This record gives sequence, structure tokens and C-alpha cells, in this order.
Amino acid sequence: MKFRKKPVVVEAGQFLPDVRPWPKGVQRREIFDDHGEVINVIFSIVTIHSGQSVDLEPGDWVLLEPDGRHYYPCKPEIFEKTYERVEE
Repeated sequence: MKFRKKPVVVEAGQFLPDVRPWPKGVQRREIFDDHGEVINVIFSIVTIHSGQSVDLEPGDWVLLEPDGRHYYPCKPEIFEKTYERVEE
């Protein structure tokens, strides 16, 4: 059997670390060395499915869940194949 995805409009924003504001739900964590110097910065979102943080990479899309309170990530290549821009 084959199925077609139902047409649905989603709210989404592309995550680019140097471009503010970031999509809603994006969190920034700094990793420090033993001397208190920042050695890495990790960006993530908390998903509805597990309540776990999922790390983001530059260019990932952040989509609002249907519940209107949670978010989930989507890789750019998947986003481009799945969604098209809606003019408002």
C-alpha cells in the first residue's frame, strides 16, 4: 500500500547560530574546561516524545509540534523534500 502525507501547515524556523532570534525552543549550553573556559557550545531542543534534549546543527529546522508547546528538529534535506513555503 502507498500513502500520501496529509497537507498540513507547520510553523518552522531554520537554526543558524549566528542569526538571531533563534527559533523558539532552542537552548544554548556551554561546556567548560577545568579552568572555567568555554571549550564548546551545544545548541539543543527538548522534544515531546522523550523529554530529552536533541542537539542541533547549523541549518537544522525547528518545527512546532501540533500541541503548540513542544518542538522537534528536522534536517535540511528532509525539510526541503517534505515542506514548501506557504505565503501568508
